[in-house]
Amino acid sequence: MNRSRWILDRRSLEEAEDRRLSLFATRSSEASRRRNVPEEGRHFDYRLAFQRDRDRIVHSRAFRRLKHKTQVFVPHLADHPRTRLTHTLEVAQIGRTIARALGLNEDLVEAIALGHDMGHTAFGHTGETVLREILAGESSEVPLPPVVVREVGTFKHNYQSLRVVDLLERRYDHPGLNLTDQVREGILKHTTWKKRFPFPLPDEEGLHLGEPCHLEGQVVAVADEIAQQTHDLEDGLRAGSVELGTVERLEISRRIVERLGEGWTGERHRWRRQNLLVRGMIHLLVTDVITAAAARLDRLVSRRGIETHEAWLEEQRGISQTTVWFSTATTPLFDELKAFIYQFIINHPQVNRQDWRARRVVTALFRAFWTNPLNLPSYVLLRAHEELGFPYLRDLPIGAVAAEVASRYHSSPGFARLVTDHIAGMSDRFALEEYRSLEQPGPGHWPTGGVQ
Repeated sequence: MNRSRWILDRRSLEEAEDRRLSLFATRSSEASRRRNVPEEGRHFDYRLAFQRDRDRIVHSRAFRRLKHKTQVFVPHLADHPRTRLTHTLEVAQIGRTIARALGLNEDLVEAIALGHDMGHTAFGHTGETVLREILAGESSEVPLPPVVVREVGTFKHNYQSLRVVDLLERRYDHPGLNLTDQVREGILKHTTWKKRFPFPLPDEEGLHLGEPCHLEGQVVAVADEIAQQTHDLEDGLRAGSVELGTVERLEISRRIVERLGEGWTGERHRWRRQNLLVRGMIHLLVTDVITAAAARLDRLVSRRGIETHEAWLEEQRGISQTTVWFSTATTPLFDELKAFIYQFIINHPQVNRQDWRARRVVTALFRAFWTNPLNLPSYVLLRAHEELGFPYLRDLPIGAVAAEVASRYHSSPGFARLVTDHIAGMSDRFALEEYRSLEQPGPGHWPTGGVQ
């Protein structure tokens, strides 16, 4: 292939990136993968490593399904509530702002942010809770055998996100998306994790489970918190779950109102006041994170005598996990806001009703698939055949299915995990259609189980 001298290839882009980034930033040239990209047939490389990861995430099916997954308020009841996808985009936007101000790697931050919630279930955190309870043997409606409960492990969405990108997405000749270790680590560590956690990660190499995350991963963790609390507040205000006057009594609100001065007192339109307040919160929190992180890094450089990127690489795994976080003065304001949102919005009757429905749907789906695996789509049963070595149930004589299910499927932690993977990947819409098909069949209703 004739390559024009005007095309910037990967090496040229890496050199420009190295000149642009601060000494604390992760370089694309430092990226590592489980498989080399040339093995996938990519020979003309004009993308940086983390840019490639971002593109792979955006083109994945799991990413597209986020548009039909609930954040807090059910998205199909109105046009404006956040979905898991819009939340993800807001995290990426806030994360890039913080990263750019600190001279960190924006591509790495964006890739982590776009992939961080791909393991989330339908129906928000309720779906996650129900799956965790079932796998722990705490559900009377789905009583898993003790041998399965002992070995199957638990469920947590950040671990499931990593399972999605490492194993469940299938776009290449190998399982998963073959993302860089730096993006994989950031996806896992965007929320709490442990060095030893009972969850079947496909590959722990490159995750540094016993160490803090790199700074770009920390940026996504705090951007996730800022986006979540501020957009949940805005959605709650729009839904009427909380009154603006009540929100104004928060300390963070008083700070913003005081700063706005006549811009606040002179504004008579309620919607504009709401927007002023939410925008002010985002600005206050993002600015505080940037200035607090910069101050911590200044102290770190002075204390340890770090002057080059190479010196930073020797020290970075010994830093605090909250190097990129709120200042000690702002942390109480954020904690008060978070507690307020839980009390008045997350705990609101409207949200609790949809959580109750979500519990019924997820529990019923797990019971239906576990009790009779033939209710599962064929591709899940083929996974049981390929990954667990079980006979493919649809090939067995009908009289032999029950014995096979009782002897192998119902004693297998691996099969319980396959059911969990299947349910965790569902959008709200798909889960509700499956529930109606299995639990509330009616004339003209066509089952969805085979369509994916």
